[in-house]
Amino acid sequence: MARSASSRAGDIRAAALELFTRLGYEATTMADIGAAVGIRGPSLYKHVASKQELLAQIMTSTMEGLLAAHLAAVATTEDPTERLRRAAEAHVRYHARHRLEAFVGNREIRGLVEPHRGEVLALRAEYEACFRELVNAGISAGRFGVGSARLASYAILDLGMGVAVWFREDGELTEDTVVWQHGEFALRIVGVKA
Repeated sequence: MARSASSRAGDIRAAALELFTRLGYEATTMADIGAAVGIRGPSLYKHVASKQELLAQIMTSTMEGLLAAHLAAVATTEDPTERLRRAAEAHVRYHARHRLEAFVGNREIRGLVEPHRGEVLALRAEYEACFRELVNAGISAGRFGVGSARLASYAILDLGMGVAVWFREDGELTEDTVVWQHGEFALRIVGVKA
């Protein structure tokens, strides 16, 4: 039974993601990707334009996923403390569930060329700005005691990116425990006032 084009594209993307994680973007060839999905290198171009296009798709969809998770997390409350907690929790949960995407997104930015690099960097800046706005809102409301909203947002973002490195589903801590605890850490970073 023939595979649908969208299913084949998903298989190709998944293979590229695994290979970029294991070998690195530069060391991975289109032939490697084709072999991983059972397609000869030249036939692969019927499904994907280039290795660069695959990297751009992975990195763009990762940032779009993070932004969507963030917006959903903060949409149901106006309380600055709760909004920051929920945003941090969504950030950590995404990284726990999408470790390979996070790894490639952090390590392989250097492999992107324009216009892809600029697009991904703009999405990253937008995402960081979302956290900075939350911190600034808490400062303005007198709820957070932190000197630099930018530095606090970077620290909170680093929490999630670190989870992508060490978290495992079969590890000592459950995803929910890790997510909840990192929400607490985020509030400590901004110096939540009682």
